[in-house]
Amino acid sequence: MTTVNPADLSASLLAIVNTVVSSRGGAPVTIDDVVLERPRNRDHGDWASNIAMKTAKAVGANPRELAAEIAEALTGVKGVSGVDVAGPGFINITLDAAAAGALAKTVVEAGDSYGQNDSLAGQTINLEFVSANPTGPLHIGHTRWAALGDSLARVLKASGATLVSEFYINDAGNQMDNFGASILAAAKGLPTPENGYPGEYVTELSVRVLELVPNLLELPDDEALAIARETGYQLQLTEIKESLARFNVHFDVWFSERELHALDPATGRSAIDTAIDRLRAQGHVYDADDAVWVKTTDFGDDKDRVIRRGNGIFTYFAADAAYYLSKGDRGFAHKIYLLGADHHGYVHRLKALAGAAGDDPQKDIEVLIGQLVSINGAKLSKRAGNIIELNDLQSWLGTDALRYSLGRYPADSPLTLDPEILQKRTNDNPVFYVQYAHARTHSVARNSAESGVTREVFDASLLTHETESILLGTLAEFPRIVRQAAELREPHRVARYAEELAGAYHRWYDNCRVTPMGDEEVTDVHRTRLWLNDATGITLKNALGLLGVSAPDRM
Repeated sequence: MTTVNPADLSASLLAIVNTVVSSRGGAPVTIDDVVLERPRNRDHGDWASNIAMKTAKAVGANPRELAAEIAEALTGVKGVSGVDVAGPGFINITLDAAAAGALAKTVVEAGDSYGQNDSLAGQTINLEFVSANPTGPLHIGHTRWAALGDSLARVLKASGATLVSEFYINDAGNQMDNFGASILAAAKGLPTPENGYPGEYVTELSVRVLELVPNLLELPDDEALAIARETGYQLQLTEIKESLARFNVHFDVWFSERELHALDPATGRSAIDTAIDRLRAQGHVYDADDAVWVKTTDFGDDKDRVIRRGNGIFTYFAADAAYYLSKGDRGFAHKIYLLGADHHGYVHRLKALAGAAGDDPQKDIEVLIGQLVSINGAKLSKRAGNIIELNDLQSWLGTDALRYSLGRYPADSPLTLDPEILQKRTNDNPVFYVQYAHARTHSVARNSAESGVTREVFDASLLTHETESILLGTLAEFPRIVRQAAELREPHRVARYAEELAGAYHRWYDNCRVTPMGDEEVTDVHRTRLWLNDATGITLKNALGLLGVSAPDRM
């Protein structure tokens, strides 16, 4: 049985185009130049390509004549039933029913692996996201990055990358001292200190700290402060981890900033000291005004950055430098940072840091900036006072609705969500629409079993209805969508695809029965359609899985 999927067809088309182009003295094209699209008008075939128009000028040919030559060769490709040239040089390709329908069996046999590809095989990537300060609950901004970052990690892995997802814990510096002082003040019943952290959550932490350390208030102030800081930090970090776990986000590495400041007993030096030495060896560190500087302007930064002040205190940039170098030391050739909307200034700084470390700022590091998100009617946290908490959003809207809705938009677009729509069990709610389609595939499978319809026969040539052609074509695009989502760092493409697939499935369901009606006998058409039904369910589940969203069997 011949299966013709977009990847196979693109490969065949590439070989033909290069043969034609070579005969005309032109340079070969690559697979990236061969773009197949689904025609809006189904009368124009299953796939269309503009490759003749893209290459005609380079070989001095008329686009339509070049398209005709390519089309003639395409007619000899197995599984292709017809090729037409339209307009100025579009090539419209029609597959025979058996070749198109064979995909249903391929998907079912692939199961959970359908959609996976090797486009990023060999790439080692460190993906850092969320990285909230461990001094308070996660808020709505963290929620968006948690959803997008985790979905990006999933599509990168599905495309063959060796990837580690990482949370950088900012657990060093004055903020931690202020956090500890806030907890200790709350334990003593005193007002929040200057530069401290307000909110009921601090009071809650102080109660829990006192439960763990009953004699806290009897200790000297310095000792009590250190204990309040450390115990409160561990409690708050645990809450952050638990909140993310409930949100279906799990990190491979939780990297503590403290590790960068810790002194090596053998040398008495820290990772930050070593980082400065390494940057100096690269020729990008200099001393001026009693401070140590990194010449980041060599790599496009708007000004050089102080890495150690005249008083010997390291700047935040020093920790950033040591952290960046640690990623390379751990074997990650490529680093992706996902930062919030208020971190635009970090883009040039981090890229300059990569250059100073000897990496290629254009290739070895990416900094993605997410825009603000709001939810109509969302209330500020009673615990934190001035933020909208992830925990409250989860309780209100549910993990699936929240993750899907945050995942279906590009990271760089400001976003306002409508909670009324997200809580509806109607087709107006995108996540319900997709999940319901998946549940419907299982309902059809259950009804089929009761009616005696099994997958013991598969005859792809029987899948001839127009809605079957559309559904099969949509299924065929899933691996390409996953690959694009990974390469472009745009997991929202998977969500939009899932909605398209759900729509194609619902239309097919309305037109093509899997189970016989009344006394009608079970035929091979029913059996073959069950394969297509199950292939759709598998693909919907795989797509939802890449978004960290559940795929219920019943709704």
